[in-house]
Amino acid sequence: MPQRPWSAIPISDCAELLEPLPEAFFRIEPHPYAAVGAPYGAGASPFRLRRGVIQRLLQAQETLQAQGLGYRLAIFDAWRPIAVQRFMVDYTIRVECEARGFDLDQDLPEVRSVIEEVGRFWAPPSLDPMTPPPHSTGGAVDLTLLDRSQQLVDMGSEIDAIGVVSEPNHYLAVAKTAQHGTDRERALEWHQRRSLLADAMGAAGFAQHPNEWWHFSYGDQLWAWRSGQSQAVYGRSLDG
Repeated sequence: MPQRPWSAIPISDCAELLEPLPEAFFRIEPHPYAAVGAPYGAGASPFRLRRGVIQRLLQAQETLQAQGLGYRLAIFDAWRPIAVQRFMVDYTIRVECEARGFDLDQDLPEVRSVIEEVGRFWAPPSLDPMTPPPHSTGGAVDLTLLDRSQQLVDMGSEIDAIGVVSEPNHYLAVAKTAQHGTDRERALEWHQRRSLLADAMGAAGFAQHPNEWWHFSYGDQLWAWRSGQSQAVYGRSLDG
């Protein structure tokens, strides 16, 4: 998997603990990774984040609700131990190969291509304390929007979709080249929803993953890289 542009940023961990997400946030359950067999240990809830991240999430939700559109945050995934990161990287590669009709043991050039593409979205399950996967720090969260009727909002792609469709501004580019008015309107609607989420998170101090409309970080190396900070304040959580 490719090296991340933020991997060289130093970490000076501020020693905040992981805390459970408050009831103010909707949780997508059953948890999607636990449901496919990811190895969470006993009591290792994924719905935990660093205290400072939770405070900023609450700010983001307040900003979102002030828009008067009836939206709130829906948490897909938060803290992720390294064992789960490793399991999900392997699982995603396998699922993508199966979907494309590739044999993991025989179609080696094609499989390498899948591994490279998956690597744009899934961080390597590094055990090196200087290059922790973002979710292992308790500073990263995957989320989407929930509407007034408690339904997840259509954002134009599923969380964890592999491909350009997941890039935050994908549908803005689609709208500019759409041949039919309805296609353009749909693309603009998806772009506006993604932008609404990104704006609320950005106002609370989060940085967005460049390839994922759903992934936001505060305090980790990705956040430091995107926000021009000299160091990260969250390394790998002691729980991980």
